[in-house]
Amino acid sequence: MAATVPPPRVAPEASPAYPPRDAYASWYEEVLGWPVTAGPPARLVTGVLFDVLELPADAGQRLLREPVATGPVALSGLRMRFLVAAGSADELEGLLDWLEWGGVDLDLGALGAGGRISAPVPPGHPQGSPRGAAVWLRPPEQGCEALLPSLPGPGQGAGPRHGGAGPDLVRLVAAAATECHRARLWRRTPLRAPSPGSPRALREREAEGQPLAFS
Repeated sequence: MAATVPPPRVAPEASPAYPPRDAYASWYEEVLGWPVTAGPPARLVTGVLFDVLELPADAGQRLLREPVATGPVALSGLRMRFLVAAGSADELEGLLDWLEWGGVDLDLGALGAGGRISAPVPPGHPQGSPRGAAVWLRPPEQGCEALLPSLPGPGQGAGPRHGGAGPDLVRLVAAAATECHRARLWRRTPLRAPSPGSPRALREREAEGQPLAFS
């Protein structure tokens, strides 16, 4: 089922309604066992139990519709954040090069050791979602960090069926790069439809994976 993405929100730091640290931090610390820094807003520490793959929200919305396994996913303003296994941030540049996306402006990044993200509203929080707060689109559960997208170990495939710890990080990065590229092309596309043989039409067909036919 495709995730429903809420409309973009202002940055959490800009919202005076954002609740004090203890309103969220205790849930992350006591229920999930995740490290949290002081707020407001409370922040989750990356690079310890998980890293974060970050991309534009429009590209992330399309990615959520793809048959690609993910871990927890959060929306913060105009950015979408996919939790991945700790250490994955260091692999992103090499993966993009290997997937032949190296040097392409994708607006796809990662946060690892030493990083911080605003803590999304905990699932079922009694105060609801204040304006400006980050929110979970696919909420975390206890122990979920053991099943985050990761690279397969030596001689293993990705995912529990093949002896790996979680979904395949390579597949997730490949799909994310594709959707970031498509979203960038669509943002630059005027509303008027291009003629079938125009350069723009050919770029769009290539981005959608359609064959390029020349007469």
